Amino acid sequence: MSEEYVQGNFLGLPEKGGQVDVAILQLPYELTTSYRQGTAGGPASCITASAQVELFDASLGEDLPAGAALFTAPEWDAEGNSLAEQLDNMSGYLRPWYAGDCFPLILGGEHGILPPLVYAAQHHPLVGENLERLTVVQIDAHADLREQLDGEPYSHACAASRSLDLGIGQLVQIGIRAYSKQEAEYIEKDQRVTTFFAHDTQSPSHGEAAWLSCLDALRNLTGPVHLTIDIDGLDGSIVPATGTPVPGGLSFWRAAETIEAVFSAPNATVISADVNEIVAQEDTPLTQFTAAMVAAKVIAMQLKARKEGRWQAMAAQAGKQRLAEPCDYFRTQIKTEIQKETV
Repeated sequence: MSEEYVQGNFLGLPEKGGQVDVAILQLPYELTTSYRQGTAGGPASCITASAQVELFDASLGEDLPAGAALFTAPEWDAEGNSLAEQLDNMSGYLRPWYAGDCFPLILGGEHGILPPLVYAAQHHPLVGENLERLTVVQIDAHADLREQLDGEPYSHACAASRSLDLGIGQLVQIGIRAYSKQEAEYIEKDQRVTTFFAHDTQSPSHGEAAWLSCLDALRNLTGPVHLTIDIDGLDGSIVPATGTPVPGGLSFWRAAETIEAVFSAPNATVISADVNEIVAQEDTPLTQFTAAMVAAKVIAMQLKARKEGRWQAMAAQAGKQRLAEPCDYFRTQIKTEIQKETV
């Protein structure tokens, strides 16, 4: 916990100057949740809980922010009269933070934030408008590979399939344990998808070899990477208030191992990360505090990657004042799909 606590800042840390090394961005998005509600308030609850997180990270060997400039940006305004408008506005809000001069860490909000995030990420210099270069690593209880849920193709349950439709080159899934037959067939057939199922990696009797294989695969990643962490990928006992808590998930330490492995890949660069499906727990702050610890671990490993030369700025510093950029991709895409259906 910061001795100079500043309310509203991640970890309660004071900000200095106009530079931004790590931007904490909040997407209070909730439009397609299918079970428990509350993800719109998740990012703010995570920020509040983060003030109680210890700043020292043993792997980094320093207290956060370790000399880096952290900036908690004003949250996304949630404007939009339709799902398509909200998706476009999210992508426009995120795009300026993919200039390559800083590391964006996004707090959500339901997992439906992933497609607009991926669309914004294509503008990162390492992606260069070619999403085939991008690998998405997904910690999750659910495969999120449905074609639609309750008639909505942009449901949170379709976040990974829509990201693949956008053209990402590879999807690596960890902790998956709740999925449909259609999703099982998708995983089996699509060569872009590698899934480490929880029943293999988390089994107390035979899971160790599968878990080590998973970590090896992460350390062998290449090119630009986005890390998306749905906190229901962790065991439901430590995130009980998330939208759909599921037993049998990752312990906190295995989640930390996953984050460490992704950031330690010598031939990969993690360009951004998100922690999503955060819901404020009323009787205890356990869920939002766990999410804050996961987010702090991401920041610590990003700063370690900087120290060890696996991340460097690729553009001039753009500072804290960044205006959202116009985006109409999702409105156009959804309008086109509706027209096809009516023909």
